[in-house]
Amino acid sequence: MPPKINNSVAWQQAEILMQPAFIRVVDNIRKQLDVSSWKGTYHDVLIWPASTTDQTKAIVTQLLQEMETATPEQADEIKESLSRLPMPHPGYHLRLQRQEQQVNIDLWELCYQVCFLNYSPENPNSVGVDIDSSLIDETGEVDWLILEAKTKELVEQLFTNLPE
Repeated sequence: MPPKINNSVAWQQAEILMQPAFIRVVDNIRKQLDVSSWKGTYHDVLIWPASTTDQTKAIVTQLLQEMETATPEQADEIKESLSRLPMPHPGYHLRLQRQEQQVNIDLWELCYQVCFLNYSPENPNSVGVDIDSSLIDETGEVDWLILEAKTKELVEQLFTNLPE
């Protein structure tokens, strides 16, 4: 789940940081994979709200599929039904594999850890998050050196903590 952002300034700063953070995360993962025994593949995924049942997921998926071939009148009915149901948001995962071992990494979660000071993937909604203002220079632009250093440290830590 995306973190809760407390104010409009933090929201603007997050918009400035997220794409550069994502680029640095992917590049640092590539560098780690080059020297690792792990193999990585990227996957688009759907992230559902935690309390969503399998039955609800199936209903939403079916309605979304029906929407593709629906008439305008049917589409309005489907949208009305969907408005009352939980909707997934798109995610992007890295699947790391080594022999029989497999680890999935949510790349957006990793980006949130780069961009925010108090973001916890285990409990993303517990508190509002604060932007790591050290990543933005005095002119309001991305400080690429600090962004790279923080991203590199987080990605190295991720690879260090992989199963033996």
